[in-house]
Amino acid sequence: MIKLAPSILTADFGNLEAQIRAAEAGGADYIHLDVMDGRFVPPITFGPLVVEAVRRATSLPLDVHLMIIEPERHFEAFAEAGADIINLHVEATSHIDRLLRSIHAMHKRAGVCLNPGTPLSAIEEVAEVADQIMLMAINPGWGGQKFLPAMLPKLRRLKQMLDARGVAPDIEVDGGVKAGNIAACVGAGANVLVCGSSVYNREAAPRENLHDLRAAAGQPAPA
Repeated sequence: MIKLAPSILTADFGNLEAQIRAAEAGGADYIHLDVMDGRFVPPITFGPLVVEAVRRATSLPLDVHLMIIEPERHFEAFAEAGADIINLHVEATSHIDRLLRSIHAMHKRAGVCLNPGTPLSAIEEVAEVADQIMLMAINPGWGGQKFLPAMLPKLRRLKQMLDARGVAPDIEVDGGVKAGNIAACVGAGANVLVCGSSVYNREAAPRENLHDLRAAAGQPAPA
């Protein structure tokens, strides 16, 4: 079964608790939180205090995506705030292996992320350590961007690389995932799909959007 991870980046922050509860009621598997520092990517979003507030609002696993320089300085604060999965960019640190193991030492799941222009070889040596590998299907920084088609072949190559190494971390896709491309992402190997503007928008409620995404992926809603 796939896992849908609505990103609160495009949610209504003035009504955030209700937005999170709406996604939970609609069958979301995770809540995805995009942490940006204004350095690794241009925007600044939020820090551990918001993660802590979201933790109080839901029992769903929190999938925290650290788009920050030197994540080794901050990941412990996000773990303590209630993150269940902590995703770090390989481009943002020189010590990705040590950091993934440090996350495990805090009894959290550890993820490693790749920007569109970063080759898969950058994470080959930590594929056995990571619980999740995230491919960015947009250049990170803003919600609502269009999916980059070149990321589908990259997804397939990632799945082949992992199969060849005999490891099976979750494969997460973040950026531009919509009803029109979610089946292609799943077919290429992804099993965790981050959905931002395709869940939180003015066209329909989160419950309806999540139902449509799961149906488009060819998988029924969980019982």
